[in-house]
Amino acid sequence: MAYRKLISENMKIEFNLTITASDGNPLSANLYRPIDEGKYPVILSYGIYAKDLFFPDIYFTQWEKIQKDFPEINVGSTNKHQAWEVVDPERWVPNGYAVLRVDSRGAGGSPGYLDGYQKRETRDMYECIEWAAAQPWCSGKVGILGISYYICSGWNVAELQPPHLAAFIAWEGNSDYYRDNTRHGGILQTGVKSWMEKQVLPVQYGRGIYGFKSKASGMNVSGDETLTDLELAQNRADHFNDLVVHEMDDEWFRNHTATDLSKITVPLLSAGNWGGNAMHVRGNIEGYLRANSKEKFLEMHGKEHWATFYSEYGYNIQKQFFDCYLKGEESGWANRKSKIQLQIRHVGEKFVERWEDEFPLARTRYTEYYLNPETHTLSTTPYDGPVTSITYRGFSDGVTFITEPLEEELEITGYLRSRLFVSSSTVDADMFLIFRLFTPDFTEVAFNGASDPNTPIAQGWLRASHRKTDPAKSTPYRPWHTHDEKQPLVPGKPYELDIEIWPTCIVVPKGYRMALSIRGKDYVNATAADGHIRASNSLKPLTGNGGMVHDHPFDRPPEIFDGDVTLHFGPDQKNFVRLPIIPEK
Repeated sequence: MAYRKLISENMKIEFNLTITASDGNPLSANLYRPIDEGKYPVILSYGIYAKDLFFPDIYFTQWEKIQKDFPEINVGSTNKHQAWEVVDPERWVPNGYAVLRVDSRGAGGSPGYLDGYQKRETRDMYECIEWAAAQPWCSGKVGILGISYYICSGWNVAELQPPHLAAFIAWEGNSDYYRDNTRHGGILQTGVKSWMEKQVLPVQYGRGIYGFKSKASGMNVSGDETLTDLELAQNRADHFNDLVVHEMDDEWFRNHTATDLSKITVPLLSAGNWGGNAMHVRGNIEGYLRANSKEKFLEMHGKEHWATFYSEYGYNIQKQFFDCYLKGEESGWANRKSKIQLQIRHVGEKFVERWEDEFPLARTRYTEYYLNPETHTLSTTPYDGPVTSITYRGFSDGVTFITEPLEEELEITGYLRSRLFVSSSTVDADMFLIFRLFTPDFTEVAFNGASDPNTPIAQGWLRASHRKTDPAKSTPYRPWHTHDEKQPLVPGKPYELDIEIWPTCIVVPKGYRMALSIRGKDYVNATAADGHIRASNSLKPLTGNGGMVHDHPFDRPPEIFDGDVTLHFGPDQKNFVRLPIIPEK
């Protein structure tokens, strides 16, 4: 890649600086730093989305939304250097930081074999951290900050404890590639194919003259070398096919994810999104809980997962944290009310800030709401009628159980879980659990999720043959499925299934109704079903799942998963959903 050095936007900028990995592979980086000579802490991002790609070139629907909702991003910035899910150097460099963006091998300006998330990438990131710390313009302290992919890589490298990694902000990024992203409850999530085709392949190294041009430098985003389609294909892993083939949490997954988050000891801020159904929210909370950092903090917010990051709210949190741990300044971080900062979600996309001392909240009243097969209701009274059952078709909308109108306002914050007694007419069944909210007149209330404008309160999934749990890792609020052994069902025989429903937060108004839907396929919001809302970076319409759906015919053959699924009820078969109800302090 052509190298260029200049002063622009009141920064010293080096485009396509080369960092050579230990195996000799060159990695292309952009460096932005203050004009005044000195030693500065580094904000590093290492990832697959191309450091030089102008944000709106692929993500124009998201860019328009940010411009509308958070116009403050235009204050003091030309936005020329804005790229997808990384910091804007024009906001950070004037505050005494150097910003280092590195293209992962095979992506953007970095040649090499493209295989996202795998251990060679993690080693590269480790080496980039240590390279940056050794430079004369660096103070010796490096922090990781970005969104999503940049944070998934961040969990992986923080586990290795790079000596000069001084702080880590995990902003909406999953920490378990199997459970949080690609295999929900063991079921393949096919939005990964959309991700590859719309976000990764367009910026693969070797697009050369046929790729995008940088708005900031005018140079090629994906290398000066122009490869044929065949050469491009030979230079990348068939990532989606690998996911199809690897159903269990095996060695392939362990090569693509952090395996022991307890090894993370660096100061950590994990910032998650309540609306992250099917992506990130579980990983942010699990990462926070399992990290062994003495100084660790959890922040939970709402709205789009790429928008809050750039907002003044998000920027101020990030800056306070880094000013404290990268600069050692009295930034106000030490005076925070607590280590847990929650934006409590209310109907109408309203959020009320509240500080807590721990998460999950110690005062949580875990309350079972039992399923009644005769009335199709949810209530705190167990079903005590005769032995009975409800049967639905595997690929159908299933069955819904709903509460009476609430007599008082009710807050739900934390993990949900369900216990169901299930049989199948085949050797397996896929369980899709949707926790929903309805107005008094039975109109469903949808929420503006992290990547979809019409999400339910929460979702959970489990492939019945993956029902095995690890007692050591399971808790009263969250079962931990091992996904290391497939246990086929005996057709017609009931099995007890403990199903994790991802963490969430909602204050349910008086008079509203809560509901649990048990389905054999993905949730589709009635409002979105005919709207065909689609993001510019997605092949899938947004119908309540953010395009992260489970519809691969190889993974879900109808002869197995479209059989009859039966819920069993009786004295020893109490089906319930356990809710984390929060009383006032």
